[in-house]
Amino acid sequence: MLKRLKKILSIKAADPSAAQPQADLNLAAAALLVEAAVMDGQFDDDERVTITALLKNKFTLADVEVTQLISDAEQTVANANELFTLTRTVKNGFAHEDRVSMIEMLWEVVYADGELHDYESNLVRRLTGLLHVSDRESGDARKRVLAKLKIQ
Repeated sequence: MLKRLKKILSIKAADPSAAQPQADLNLAAAALLVEAAVMDGQFDDDERVTITALLKNKFTLADVEVTQLISDAEQTVANANELFTLTRTVKNGFAHEDRVSMIEMLWEVVYADGELHDYESNLVRRLTGLLHVSDRESGDARKRVLAKLKIQ
């Protein structure tokens, strides 16, 4: 796990256009989702279930793989002191429409407990910029999540 984390933290130093291994992309995306979940001070069951479903759907993973990915993501978040490396991995590895989908996933995680906390909304706004997604696209993604979850 620590080797993968070190690899993610040092990727693209020599060649920024080099393709990312899918496992690194999965871990970076999962870590961003976990970061959003813990931003309000607790990682509750609703958020964990939401992240599990999102990762299974996005990356077509088996239950055991998702469980391990979330565990690795939790360790990554606990050991990380910045978000830039994770967002750079996602930005460089995902097409624009996948980054917009990532923002939608983040909105779904922060609304999983039925409440939007200031720290959570601030995080999504920061990640929107770091992932080179427009505010309009993020707002549209948020509206889709609110409609899906039937939150007003």
